[in-house]
Amino acid sequence: MPRRNLRLMIALTLFCLVCATRASRHGQVLVFAMRQIQERALEPVGEQELFAGALEGMMGRLDPYSVYIPPKLLSDFEETLTQEFGGVGLEILLDPETGELTVASPLPDTPAQRAGVRSGDKILKIDGESTKGMSLEDARDRMRGAPGDPVTLTVLHPHEEEPVDIRIVRDVIKVGTVWGDRRNENGVWNYMLEDHPGLAYVRISSFSEETAHELQQVIRRLLDQEGMKALILDLRNNPGGLLEAAIEICDLFVASGQIVSTRDRDGRVRSIFHASQSGTLPQFPMVVLINQLSASASEIVAACLQDHRRAAVVGQRSFGKGTVQEIIRLERPDGVLKLTTASYWRPNGKNIHRTQEAEENGHWGVSPDPGLEVTVEGEALSRWSQWRMDRDLNKTESQSGSDPQDLSADPQLTKAIEYLEKQLEQET
Repeated sequence: MPRRNLRLMIALTLFCLVCATRASRHGQVLVFAMRQIQERALEPVGEQELFAGALEGMMGRLDPYSVYIPPKLLSDFEETLTQEFGGVGLEILLDPETGELTVASPLPDTPAQRAGVRSGDKILKIDGESTKGMSLEDARDRMRGAPGDPVTLTVLHPHEEEPVDIRIVRDVIKVGTVWGDRRNENGVWNYMLEDHPGLAYVRISSFSEETAHELQQVIRRLLDQEGMKALILDLRNNPGGLLEAAIEICDLFVASGQIVSTRDRDGRVRSIFHASQSGTLPQFPMVVLINQLSASASEIVAACLQDHRRAAVVGQRSFGKGTVQEIIRLERPDGVLKLTTASYWRPNGKNIHRTQEAEENGHWGVSPDPGLEVTVEGEALSRWSQWRMDRDLNKTESQSGSDPQDLSADPQLTKAIEYLEKQLEQET
């Protein structure tokens, strides 16, 4: 072996030993501190609680998106990824007028729908316990449970005076993330915009494992059966989700080229994701709606479709969350770490993440195309949110003061409709 290589190996070995010693010293100090707290603290603290506190403290020194998820929250976290849980199959909300727990819609072909729960029902009791003052989170937790276990809901149907008890046997519920404009009477989404022939409207609430497949099925059906000629993809208020889901959705609309790339902390390209022609949907005019709460995976999709000129972007600049979190599973039953490990970059080579430097040069997030910026903020944003909720509930009157039937109450959607109708006119 050459003497130079031998010296290099010795140097590397010494370096590794030094690193191991330092790591061991810090580990020893941490263990010592935990023991001192356990033995001497005035209030007794369990080892698991101290362990969780140490992890939370370490993750707290990082960016806002890196967190420790303890075992007790792990099932909820995994449900957000799979959108699957044991329950009855209800979308619920608190009525803004009365504060009552209200059924927005029973999901199609779920235990709640089969048992006779209806849209607009007031849920007065869950297993005999009053829901008055109960939070949405608490109500959801009480209705969820192991498949096969029963739960009894006391509900008051719209336009009726006496409540009824409905016994429901829980089942595995798969929550869809691809929503439409309004629900039909059977609870199925209607994706075609009334009074705007050929225009379809699709919302993505979050990016889960099944979102891309679900979206592809919906669009294929709209093309084949409902006469869709143009599409509005609404990503407003979408906080993001799985990177893989965003890549798969971009691949539905883009036949070739780069979708997104990721870089490590040193700025080196870690991975590049490209589109493939296989499975690409037919070409049709398209708009992506975004706002200041569109983040992460939403921004990947909007940026990709904008850079490839596959869709026009309407609304206002997105949130600017351009980092990738990996899930690191600890030994059972110690939970998981959600750790930021990379940043993602749009096809044009610009960073999506809203850093201080990015704010100074103005290159962050996704901005609407020229002439298609429509700002909705403050009270106007609150009115739009209420109008959208009332429209989802098929209400005839809105608490926002706008007619739920009137799409002009949504100025960003109105702009998207105007743009697409002009595109369709030019094609004919």
